Amino acid sequence: MAPGVLDKALCGLIQRENPNLIAGFDKAEDAGIYKLTDDLAIVQTLDFFTPIVDDPYLFGQIAVANALSDVYAMGGKPLVAMNIVGFPIKKLDVSVLREMLKGGMKKMEEAEVTLVGGHSVEDPELKYGISVTGVIHPDKVISNASAKIGDKVILTKPIGTGIINTALKPELVAPEIIDKVTESMITLNRKASEIMQEFGVNACTDVTGFGLLGHACEMVVEDARVGMVIYPDKIPIFPETENFAKMGIVPAGAYRNKMFRIGFIEQQSKMSDWMMDILFDPQTSGGLLICVSPEKADTMLQEMKKSGIENTTIIGEIVKESKGKIILQ
Repeated sequence: MAPGVLDKALCGLIQRENPNLIAGFDKAEDAGIYKLTDDLAIVQTLDFFTPIVDDPYLFGQIAVANALSDVYAMGGKPLVAMNIVGFPIKKLDVSVLREMLKGGMKKMEEAEVTLVGGHSVEDPELKYGISVTGVIHPDKVISNASAKIGDKVILTKPIGTGIINTALKPELVAPEIIDKVTESMITLNRKASEIMQEFGVNACTDVTGFGLLGHACEMVVEDARVGMVIYPDKIPIFPETENFAKMGIVPAGAYRNKMFRIGFIEQQSKMSDWMMDILFDPQTSGGLLICVSPEKADTMLQEMKKSGIENTTIIGEIVKESKGKIILQ
């Protein structure tokens, strides 16, 4: 449920207060959460987009993994989903649709999510995603804006998917890098979410369309009680991302992200424009950005790596200085 243009327009509306609404569109949370009882709340989100890979089966998997990530980021358990499809029936064979939906179904089965329906429309451009409903205990919701001073900031996947996918169009990307990035995008954040819940973390979000710095800003700007230090040299980045960024092969979304949030960024030493582009690069099905107490950080990191989340890295910390800002060291 990462906010877009329409979400920002909605934020200007006045909604009647509901005491059962734990998370709504008034804040930049990853999903909506509505309390049903003292022990049960529902988590809802949706996401859909145009293809970023040529293989419809893989695209289906990526789209579903991306949508489920919002529920995982808040500590929820996704249960059911509905397909959202826009399909150019006059341009593409129905076999493309079939393969895309098969890919999506495979990922739902892996996540133990039940497909309960959906809706399709004829559209000039192919689009696919899902709406998701899950459950969570009302007292165990993990917000994106509840970090505490001293927390270590952990990222669970490399960044650079937007730049790599942009470089796919002129066929500049080696097959092994395509495979690596695709594997990351189809990987669920389920295991990372389960581990962070076991340890008990203070805040979390997933890194998607606003890029690493955009989503990091959401963690400190909304409340402005704390600041965040990020160490760019610690951030895992996909191979060749740096070279493509230096060549100017950067998606337009990175520039929009930078324009929107650059005022919240403090550089302790001047950073190259290409590196800033990478930090604002819009991600698809990116990793979780987690804030956890320093006492738990190393052990949780080891547990994630042992569970196969090998790129998990401490990339920063929460500080009392520069409240509401991101400090790049």
